[in-house]
Amino acid sequence: MKILFLGTGAADWPSVKKEGAEHRAFSAALIDGELLIDFSAQLEACLAERGVPSAQIKYVLNTHRHRDHYSEESLSKLTAAGAQYIRLKAGEQKTVGKYTVYAYAGNHGTCRDTLHYIITDSEKTLFYGLDGAWLLYDEVEGIKAHKPDFAVLDATVGFVEGDYRIFEHNNLNMILEIKKSLSPYVKRFCISHMARTLHSDHKSLSAQMEAQDITVAYDGLEIEI
Repeated sequence: MKILFLGTGAADWPSVKKEGAEHRAFSAALIDGELLIDFSAQLEACLAERGVPSAQIKYVLNTHRHRDHYSEESLSKLTAAGAQYIRLKAGEQKTVGKYTVYAYAGNHGTCRDTLHYIITDSEKTLFYGLDGAWLLYDEVEGIKAHKPDFAVLDATVGFVEGDYRIFEHNNLNMILEIKKSLSPYVKRFCISHMARTLHSDHKSLSAQMEAQDITVAYDGLEIEI
């Protein structure tokens, strides 16, 4: 199983890149070139930048309907090109091609239907937890049961203290606590969905997280799980 990060930013990143400036597109990920998680209005440009034709995508999942994760126009283009939109509710599971997808409620109060996913292809298992703050009981039990090889966690808030967004997004201290608790069940940890206004530059952030054995995702990063 491979994961390609098409975008790794939160909603405060501008849609247009500035010359010479660090940039993150809205968060989206592509599994094995065929299973897409999230599709903002930036998706078409992100796919083109990575040389991925939209017709290659077979299955589409959505975490929630905030604009940095969902676009009706992008979804229409994907389904018109042949992709199947997989609709799930928290607590459900579904076989999707070679994958089994488990859906869990995410702790993201401004969008009550937010879903996190455990995705397995019988050989490798991925946990994808964007957006959301502290993980909820059912998904923690799912992580303990499925023992993901790779976990992607929301790290919107950075090391900013006292920020109100910690009630629906993680800060980095929360990430470190989650890792301590779940390390017996998860092989590798990764963070994504970084806010432009709440983080240092990618190089500095990566150096901080490398010391904690946590990967910091960036646009275009592809990892063999």
